[in-house]
Amino acid sequence: MIKPMAPPPEPTAGLLRYCLVLSGVAGAIGVVSMALAAHAGNGTSLTTAAQMLMFHAPVFLGIGILAQIRKVLLLPITAFLLTAGLVLFCGDLFSRTFANDRLFPMAAPIGGMFLIVSWISLTLGAIRVRPRF
Repeated sequence: MIKPMAPPPEPTAGLLRYCLVLSGVAGAIGVVSMALAAHAGNGTSLTTAAQMLMFHAPVFLGIGILAQIRKVLLLPITAFLLTAGLVLFCGDLFSRTFANDRLFPMAAPIGGMFLIVSWISLTLGAIRVRPRF
């Protein structure tokens, strides 16, 4: 007797929720930062942080949606590196703007490297994805 196949578990549901929340948070903080930078006298660091958040907010959406469509091995790693990179890079720029101090030495460059590695991780994960016809 052949047993009916149980529906596969949704291992990516958590990743989808994580990415949707981070997309919204990055977008909201990015918009607020853009507004603050526009009204501040010298907000170049604030503008840079806002742009980084705004550029990466849709990436979180894409990662979350892709995680629901396909199982891509490196997506959780990509999402983690992207999060860590934005927190370090933007957090250091916010800290310099609002507290006149750094998070810690090399926080922004380390965050930037995490962002670069997250994009490489996304690229490597995409290489393994096969289209369905």
